[in-house]
Amino acid sequence: MRLKIPSLKAKLLLQLAIPLLLFMTIESVLSYFVTLHYVNGAYDRWLLDSARSLAQEIKVRNGSVAVELPTAALEIFKWDDQDKTYFKIVSVQHGLIAGDKGVPDISNPDIDWSQPVFFNNEMYGESVRVVAMSLTRETTPEKFYVSVAETLNKRRSMMHDILFADLFPQSFLLLGIGLYLLTGIQRGLKPLHNLADEIAKRSSRDLRPIPNTHVVLEVQSLIHTINDLFGRLNLAIGTQERFISNAAHQLRTPLAGLKLQAERAMREQDIEAMLPALLNIQNSADRLSHLTSQLLVLARSESNQHSYELLPLDLGKLTRDICIEWVPKALERKIELTFESSDYPIMILADQVLFSELIANLLNNAVTYGFEHGNIWIEVRSWPHIQLIVADDGPGIPEHEIDKILERFYRLPGTAGIGCGLGLAIVKEIADLHHAQLTLERSSHEGGLRITLTFH
Repeated sequence: MRLKIPSLKAKLLLQLAIPLLLFMTIESVLSYFVTLHYVNGAYDRWLLDSARSLAQEIKVRNGSVAVELPTAALEIFKWDDQDKTYFKIVSVQHGLIAGDKGVPDISNPDIDWSQPVFFNNEMYGESVRVVAMSLTRETTPEKFYVSVAETLNKRRSMMHDILFADLFPQSFLLLGIGLYLLTGIQRGLKPLHNLADEIAKRSSRDLRPIPNTHVVLEVQSLIHTINDLFGRLNLAIGTQERFISNAAHQLRTPLAGLKLQAERAMREQDIEAMLPALLNIQNSADRLSHLTSQLLVLARSESNQHSYELLPLDLGKLTRDICIEWVPKALERKIELTFESSDYPIMILADQVLFSELIANLLNNAVTYGFEHGNIWIEVRSWPHIQLIVADDGPGIPEHEIDKILERFYRLPGTAGIGCGLGLAIVKEIADLHHAQLTLERSSHEGGLRITLTFH
């Protein structure tokens, strides 16, 4: 199943729309309760005025209580084109004096009657708002209660009108803000689309830097990152092309020698006459094997530039083990190998395979180009920095050639042996891979070569 890739535009709209909708919802709820408060306040005052008007019609004459409500006045009191109005006047001693006995009473007997009391209830299946008040007359100790009830149609109508007047412009405002956000996000994401189009139009070989003018800061950061990647790719491709070119050139010579000596051997009829050609074939094969081995190590070190894993490694033990492997080759040239290190582990972070190749190349260089009956000194130090030192008493390297000797396929003029000029180049490559400093200088041992690898 193909996973749905989230859209940046949709995520931005969602992040902006949620707080906006939340704000509008909270504002609408607050508007509802504020409107309800003020609508109830306005109509409650009207309802209270009606109750007070009724209270003025209670008359006490000669100890008897009467309510004087002319028919015309009662019709005016009850007239309303939207709501129904009911009233009730009750005496504590005489009970219902006037009005509708269905008007709800207050259920709480402990209520404070010093102020008019408002409450909601139902009457004849309809919701009503009721105001009740208590009063007395100076001419009688009797207590009266006046209640006026009204249905809620006008209140609801006014509340709806006010809310509509409030929410209608808010809806248009929300729509306008939404369109503005959508347009703004599209305009803000346009540099990314332009960048994608710019990269899509390029060929796979076009690694020129992308211009970063007339773009916002965030996109500039992305362009800088892409240009940095293009630069590294350009360098890697250039390095690969040079490696292939140099490798092809170096392989061509021993292969041509093999072919020539093989043709020479095939022309001879006598085994004795074939021996020189066979020896040359063997030398060319050895050179080709050595070159191929070093090319593979060089290619592996280059491919590991950004994917290698450095693990703890005992430099003293590894160097000692490789020195033991090289003792027979040193003895062939009557060279004495001297190794010196501390008894405790000297740990570094390294790739064991590559670092073994580095040490082997240093020893191979010293054994191959050192004098017969000479000496090679290998030392691993732990203070003040961890160092690997390989020194010999051979012919050394002229000072003006020291920088060149680290280049690939470069050999000192007149140098003997089957080397191809990759040994020290591989050492430099692996040293850089491990962030170690490589130093070449004349050795104190009778002017030979001293190579120091320092870990900071």
